[in-house]
Amino acid sequence: MEITTEQVSSYQRDGVLVLRGAFTDWVERLRDGFEQNLAQPGPFAIENVRDGERGRFFEDYCNWQRIEPFDAFIRQSPAAAIAGQIMQSQAVQVFHEHILVKEPGTAKPTPWHQDLPYYCMDGLQTASYWIPLDPVTQANTLRVVAGSHRWPRLVRPKRWASNENFYGGDDAFMEMPDVEDGSHTILQPELEPGDAVVFDFRTVHGAAGNTGTGRRRAFSARFLGDDVRFMERPGRTSPPFPGINQQTGERMREDWFPVVWRATQS
Repeated sequence: MEITTEQVSSYQRDGVLVLRGAFTDWVERLRDGFEQNLAQPGPFAIENVRDGERGRFFEDYCNWQRIEPFDAFIRQSPAAAIAGQIMQSQAVQVFHEHILVKEPGTAKPTPWHQDLPYYCMDGLQTASYWIPLDPVTQANTLRVVAGSHRWPRLVRPKRWASNENFYGGDDAFMEMPDVEDGSHTILQPELEPGDAVVFDFRTVHGAAGNTGTGRRRAFSARFLGDDVRFMERPGRTSPPFPGINQQTGERMREDWFPVVWRATQS
């Protein structure tokens, strides 16, 4: 897929880009990967719906090295090359993949948040894909606050189930403003399987529940650019990456986060 200079500028300005039909050829393979992942969840799998709540909201991540369709997508699809271009990076490392499944009748929303505060890294050159494997409407699609990647401070991360501070009393973050007060531009695209929303790790996003009659499966793949460095956070990150053994300011170790694209390949 050819990326235009206008798309690069749009990503840099808005922190988000919608790509139509970019991964249509990968939908069935990723669906197979989902079935493998659901049959054998990894150690970080999360069930977000509590007893007494309707539906199922399942998440899992960091399984790409054991689930072949996910590994193939990361290494063989155009995702890394597109990420390198829109991040304006000379090289791209994979960070991790993430699957999200909201079954029909699930009222549980995905709250507004930024991804970066949860992660053990920092940097301006980042790209996260959200690729639906089922048709999504404006009622259950990803919602993204354009330009929020340029806010001067990161938003305080919260635990989704309890709304408690993720890192206890740390005061390095600001509280989430009311992004639905009419002063922010919210993208809420209808999408077909194989379309993609790609956004900066600092871009605020969320989603409603899935109160319709069909499943809502979404695959995320997350990539790092040249300026990304390890960042020690004041608590357990998500993903936690136990045993990573890195210091703040170091480049992310390539044996854990391989380089999957270089500009010389384009």
